[in-house]
Amino acid sequence: MTARSDQPALLIAGHGTRDEGGAAAFRDFVTELGRRHPELPVAGGFIELSPPPLGEAVTELVERGVKRFAAVPLMLVSAGHAKGDIPAALAREKERHPGIAYTYGRPLGPHPALLNVLERRVDEVLVDTDRSEVTVLLVGRGSTDPDANAEVYKAARLFWEGRGYAGVEAAFVSLAAPDVPAGLDRCEKLGARRIVVLPYFLFTGILPDRVRRQTEDWATAHPELDVRTAEVIGGAEELYELVMERYREAVEGDLRMNCDSCVYRISLPGFEDKVGLPQQPHFHPDDDTPHHHHPHGGHAHSH
Repeated sequence: MTARSDQPALLIAGHGTRDEGGAAAFRDFVTELGRRHPELPVAGGFIELSPPPLGEAVTELVERGVKRFAAVPLMLVSAGHAKGDIPAALAREKERHPGIAYTYGRPLGPHPALLNVLERRVDEVLVDTDRSEVTVLLVGRGSTDPDANAEVYKAARLFWEGRGYAGVEAAFVSLAAPDVPAGLDRCEKLGARRIVVLPYFLFTGILPDRVRRQTEDWATAHPELDVRTAEVIGGAEELYELVMERYREAVEGDLRMNCDSCVYRISLPGFEDKVGLPQQPHFHPDDDTPHHHHPHGGHAHSH
């Protein structure tokens, strides 16, 4: 679906990084998204650490005549930036530019489309190795927010479902335990002989580099194990499409619970037969309504 010319502009909000390569990857992503949607004003900025700041991106839109925009956080989990810093920055921009209005979208993960990209990243380093012999260690950024860390574990579980890996564990590169060496230790204790460390990051940067360095150090100390590091998600086609999906949600007010990963909506590996399945409510055995003998049971899903 292409945004109509009368729809709000798109503002993309990034974390920010001291790594120029990572910052350039973000800016290139914003430029390419704008090129793909010439009917839609697109701008992007960072909360911290690298230019341009988010306020500059808002000013750019305002100077292009924009009055309304949807802000999408280009972030995998909803931690402090997505929950607090970006809304605070947008509120400040509304004071600086009287008359503008905006809606705020959801972070990106753990969307099935991105899990599919992660699967490709693992395949790229596995080559012909049988997945049943491989344990994946998904490494997130790490946060002081337990909810954000729990989202990484959710992504790890969803990544494991239906893909045939021996196991998928989770670890963090900063601010939260287990760290990368502890995560690798856990994989080894669970019997892993082949491990792929999978950075749960959108673009390159200081933290993904640290993941790779710590993995290499651990692998050197464990020469009997096959340990490899996959690439970050990067500017995959699915990422462009997902940002536009989040944009449309924000514009249309389509705020969902966990429908991104609902087997009745989305084709997930191993559960393809459940998509679109008609759902029936549970009936309690003490319910004396005439419907309590329904043959299919099941859950009620009001999507």
